[in-house]
Amino acid sequence: MAKSKVAVLKTTPETVVDDYIRLMEMAEFSNYMDKNATTILKDNISWHFPFPGANTTPWQLEATILGLKKHDYNDIVCVQNKTVVTNAFKGEDLNKYVPIFKKYNIPVLFNFKDEDMKWIEYKPKAKMNVLDMIYPEGITIPDYFFGKNIIHLPTVKCHIYTTTTGAMKNAFGGLLNTKRHYTHSWIHKTLVDLLAIQKEIHTGVFAMMDGTTAGNGPGPRTMFPEIKNVILASADQVAIDAVSAKMMGFDPMSLEYINVAQNQGLGTGDVKDIEIVGHDISNESWGFEVGDNGASRIGDLAWFGPLRGLQKLFFHTPLVYAFIAGSEVYHDFYRWPLKDKKVFTKWKKNTGWGKLFEKY
Repeated sequence: MAKSKVAVLKTTPETVVDDYIRLMEMAEFSNYMDKNATTILKDNISWHFPFPGANTTPWQLEATILGLKKHDYNDIVCVQNKTVVTNAFKGEDLNKYVPIFKKYNIPVLFNFKDEDMKWIEYKPKAKMNVLDMIYPEGITIPDYFFGKNIIHLPTVKCHIYTTTTGAMKNAFGGLLNTKRHYTHSWIHKTLVDLLAIQKEIHTGVFAMMDGTTAGNGPGPRTMFPEIKNVILASADQVAIDAVSAKMMGFDPMSLEYINVAQNQGLGTGDVKDIEIVGHDISNESWGFEVGDNGASRIGDLAWFGPLRGLQKLFFHTPLVYAFIAGSEVYHDFYRWPLKDKKVFTKWKKNTGWGKLFEKY
């Protein structure tokens, strides 16, 4: 059996689009994507504000479209989702995706619009770890996703609940409805279940990951951006997450979602068993740390700590709106205007990636 392959390249703002296309080819994406099927681009909007490292970059999106078209994958759509704390319309606008969609004539569908897709019950063939317990009334997923390729477009960053986040976590918003905060106490096994479902419903699964500016600290929104100039691609969602975790300085097999996914045969999480082509990552260990922020401390108490037994009261009743409002106030009305917008402005002015962002 062939080893899982992850392609990694160092890149520059001047060469990044061409480098991404070469990266796709190094990772042999066309071996895993059905040319006769529609290809869904699943971008990652962790925060509608364009905070460096938090969201799919415009060059990542554009290069993926160009790479697909170069190899005659011309039936391409983007599917957006909303979360209780992010706005898809604001996100695609502020992160400069809209001009790219228009330039390349890419239709955009929304998994929360009935006219675009319906949520239907799905009975997975794989044995679920937790999703059937979390959704006893039935697991529902968008009908549109069946029989299509999907390319995930995450970034290299930390996450307060999963330590790192990437390709596997990127399925979360697309495949689960807005009640997905119910899953947070079992988030690692939730991601494993979602990967098993993806393998059943999609004709191909691939990931293009952007680490041009990576996110250190309590992500996925309030982070410390660090210029790392790397990009990754793989058809193995476990392997690409493992390689990015290793580069950030974490032990991939100590992360539950990677460990469980490997043990259940869904991909390779042990870096020594992954074929890494392109850039030599053996000396990459950036010393990232997740840390905590004000909003995450409340989540820690409710999802993992002493208040865990009260979850049904917090998250299955109207009280959930108090948590949602608190998160929105913290991030959108405190963090962004008083702190993070300044970080974004400085990044735009002082880095090559910020200057490239401005050109879009």
